[in-house]
Amino acid sequence: MRTQERSPWVVLSVLLVGFFMTLLDTTIVNIAIPDMVTGLGASLDQVLWFVNAYTLMFAALQLLSGRLGDRLGARTMFIAGLVIFTVASAACGLADTAVQMIVTRAVQGVGAAVLMPQTLALISAVFPPAKRGAAFGVWSSVAGLAIITGPTLGGLLVSTVGWRWIFLINVPLGAFAVVAALVVVPNARSGRQSRLDLPGVLLSTVALFLIIFALIEGQRFKWGAVFSFVTIPMLLVTGVVVFALFLLLQRNRQERDPLLPFQLFRNRVFSISVTLSSVILFASVGLLLPLTIYLQSVLGLSAVMAGLVLVPPSVISLLLSPVAGSLVAKVGGRAILVPGLLLYGGGVGLAGLMAGPDSSPWVLMPGLILFGIGMGVVFPAINTLAMRDVPPPLAGAASGVLATTRQLGTVLGTATVGLLLQSRLASEVTEQAALRAGDVPAEARAGFQDSVATAVDRGLDVGAGRSGGIQLPPGLSPSAAQETTRITHEVFGSGFTTAATWALVLTAVVQLVGMLLAFGLPGRPKPVAPEPAEAPAAVGEGLS
Repeated sequence: MRTQERSPWVVLSVLLVGFFMTLLDTTIVNIAIPDMVTGLGASLDQVLWFVNAYTLMFAALQLLSGRLGDRLGARTMFIAGLVIFTVASAACGLADTAVQMIVTRAVQGVGAAVLMPQTLALISAVFPPAKRGAAFGVWSSVAGLAIITGPTLGGLLVSTVGWRWIFLINVPLGAFAVVAALVVVPNARSGRQSRLDLPGVLLSTVALFLIIFALIEGQRFKWGAVFSFVTIPMLLVTGVVVFALFLLLQRNRQERDPLLPFQLFRNRVFSISVTLSSVILFASVGLLLPLTIYLQSVLGLSAVMAGLVLVPPSVISLLLSPVAGSLVAKVGGRAILVPGLLLYGGGVGLAGLMAGPDSSPWVLMPGLILFGIGMGVVFPAINTLAMRDVPPPLAGAASGVLATTRQLGTVLGTATVGLLLQSRLASEVTEQAALRAGDVPAEARAGFQDSVATAVDRGLDVGAGRSGGIQLPPGLSPSAAQETTRITHEVFGSGFTTAATWALVLTAVVQLVGMLLAFGLPGRPKPVAPEPAEAPAAVGEGLS
């Protein structure tokens, strides 16, 4: 079957199945961690790697896999990634030990990294320029939906059929996507067999691994020693140095199939777009991380109810994204992104300012609605602008760069917001405990202060319910224990709410900086050239 006989929207629907699964698995696991700890007998360090093993592999390998898509064909890589991801998901669901779970999660991350960049490359290949904006809009709306609905879907699965099904649900979906991809997805190739830049692969993978490892593990190791003399700052600096060496190598290979073609960055629109992709993913984490903890650990909502609070912005984004993607070609990127980022960041900031330790979750809704409108506008606009002018032979490389910068924005947001939350939380809880010490029953007063100091020194546990891991003094009478518990909840709730407000305001400021960057985009849209007559045949090259 020739490419032009296939509906590109059918192709997109298949791509979105695999794409949705990979992004869903970045957030769905968090809600199942308590049950996984019990089921697998995992330690705290092992639990953290249930999430980090996936994130690390997913982020570090996308630049390579995007370039491999140019070399081997985007469909070939997409299907290979689907197979790896699906098999690894089954292994995760059947894991009996924590070590097995960590290994299979890492393999799952490899599969996700292999397939993810191919989705944008294939969209660019199968859609004519006039329809790409709408297609990227649908892609972006599904991305936002997957990230935000992960905790809700995870909560439903854990509470009904058990935690193993957060992984096993991927098996039938993955099998369907593999068969469908073999039938309907064309294999987009550049028409020439490029050579693989092995030194570039080695240097970029090592650099990204070190940088991302340092960012995601920094808080756990308190930005100090990891083992022996090796510290987090040392790993971070080493990663940056290795990446600088990678860039130097790439400068000398630009005429010989480089892993990172500098030609991409000569386009100002592409350079600004990939930078903004990091900025907006910083905001997604910057909102969701403190907000989900606030809703559950401060307001006491269940995981499912907390997820339902996030449904309105998800629905708004889902509806707006296809429209916003199409508008880029008509009004230009600047006209879309400047107001979009203002709404996106303003919504985050407003949600932070409206949050209170005893608030109804619905007082957050004005900010969340603004956030949803902004998300529905900026996500598709950035993807459309980044991929619009990319030459077909570099579509995979461009997709890999875009995917990598998104993941860097995610891990940088997690590290920055997590560090700010932890530092402000310790300070605010200590201050609140001192202010409320006189309200604590006399028999618990000294022990209460000691318990708060111990919890702060150890690191407050934001996942331990409304107490933040602050233990009651032993030997209290029932009435004193009840009153001290109430005050402990209020101390932690007030402290975390203030810390979360700091984090959300910081996130909003970062988006405003992104808005200023968006002013650098062209003010008028570039006319879309018609597809050359031979393009469909080139896209279909290599079909089996």
